Amino acid sequence: MSKEISKSDRTKQFIVEQSAPVFNAKGYVGTSLADLTKVTGLTKGSIYGNFENKDEVALAAFDYNFNRVTQYFKERILASDNAIERLLVYPKVYRDFLKIPFFKPGCPILNTSTEADDTHPQLKERAAKALEFWKTAIENQIKRGLQRGEIKTDTNPTEFAVILMSLVEGAIMQAKVTGNSTELIIAMNYLERLILELKM
Repeated sequence: MSKEISKSDRTKQFIVEQSAPVFNAKGYVGTSLADLTKVTGLTKGSIYGNFENKDEVALAAFDYNFNRVTQYFKERILASDNAIERLLVYPKVYRDFLKIPFFKPGCPILNTSTEADDTHPQLKERAAKALEFWKTAIENQIKRGLQRGEIKTDTNPTEFAVILMSLVEGAIMQAKVTGNSTELIIAMNYLERLILELKM
């Protein structure tokens, strides 16, 4: 019995892993069942035998994409102990955004939130929670830096988190539309200067 469950879980995981980049690149509306069967090599029946509908696959794919991005950043942030160094991970990674293979389709939060605005309430809610998670993570890094005396005492964690996120997402949007990283590099260089100005 446990073999049946593990095989089913493996198949579900496979479907999510294969379809996640497609959903991120094409969006919820743009991704068809034909896309899912093509990328997984599975039949429609096999996909819907593991997921109730396309919505369920899309939500699982969003979680997978977001967790992948989060893990990528977490590893790099935890590699340093200093708050400023940890914050500098954001401009460093996003400056090379278009060169990182799994980032190429774009930021899953940005891609999902712009498309799922009215068409898919569940995806919109998932993207909103992801944004809140990201904002809290940045705020916590700044609070930690304040406690350790590494960041200027007049720094507002929420304010800085919102500015960092807005700069990142706005720059990614421009890079995705134009296909070049000029604006992205300008914005990330500016963000780097803002972060360095927080230093005690």
